[in-house]
Amino acid sequence: MTTSNIVRQQFVHRGLRLSYLDSAPGDARRPVILLLHGFPDEAAMWIPIIPGLHAAGFRVLAADTVGCGQSEMATRRDGYDIFRIVGDVVALLDQLGVQQAQIAGHDWGAVLAWFLAMHQPQRVQRLCVMSVGHPAAYVGAGLRQKLMGWYIVYFHMAGLSERLLMGRGWFSLRRVFGSHPEMESVMDRLRNPGRLTAALRIYRANIFQHVLFGRHPRVRCPVLGLYSVGDAFLDAGQMRDSQHWVDSDFSYVALAGGHWLPLEQLQRVQTLMLEHFAAGDAAADTNKPD
Repeated sequence: MTTSNIVRQQFVHRGLRLSYLDSAPGDARRPVILLLHGFPDEAAMWIPIIPGLHAAGFRVLAADTVGCGQSEMATRRDGYDIFRIVGDVVALLDQLGVQQAQIAGHDWGAVLAWFLAMHQPQRVQRLCVMSVGHPAAYVGAGLRQKLMGWYIVYFHMAGLSERLLMGRGWFSLRRVFGSHPEMESVMDRLRNPGRLTAALRIYRANIFQHVLFGRHPRVRCPVLGLYSVGDAFLDAGQMRDSQHWVDSDFSYVALAGGHWLPLEQLQRVQTLMLEHFAAGDAAADTNKPD
């Protein structure tokens, strides 16, 4: 397939029109990979990687989380609560008749993937998490991680951060996340009314309420953790130490480059994902009744 064959679909959950990409609409025979994006990205970030996953036999879904991409914005901050977003993902799987999926996520998408595996374990076959480790490992990371995450406090300054992020000064998005390979596209998208606030609300609704002070169960499925050694926002320890919160196989791979793994290391990430998810697909076939 080519990227032009990827179909954009919508469904309605909790009164919001939510958007997702689908490589094989209606094909119930293929095992499913669900891709989850982070800040300040959208589902379209995965378009270059989808054809390769599809060619390997998977049906690939990529969701625009609430307020991002072409999904509608919730009007209140609690509409971005991570348990509500988990509910959105489960509703998508239910709508498509998918009982269990392989989940891959980057940045906040990795956090969402961890929460899915922690709180909806029956829906997750395997995880591939990029950049962000298990929430308990993240919380337990040392001072270096706290300093690297300084921008999180800044993002909580509602109103002020919106004004400064869209400018060109020291605290602009171009400076804070200037290493993003598609920054001008990001800026164009976030200039649309309400979209920057919507993207920031995932921080404001979850960091203190659910990530730093929440309950973080162990994960039972196999996990592949991908980390980039040039990441300016996340320390390697919070990904490596995630192994202590996984009651199954945990693999850790460190790659060259910066934070934006799916954009900067597309071929390598695709290869590693396929190796990890193909093992899960083979195991599922082995366990099917004759």
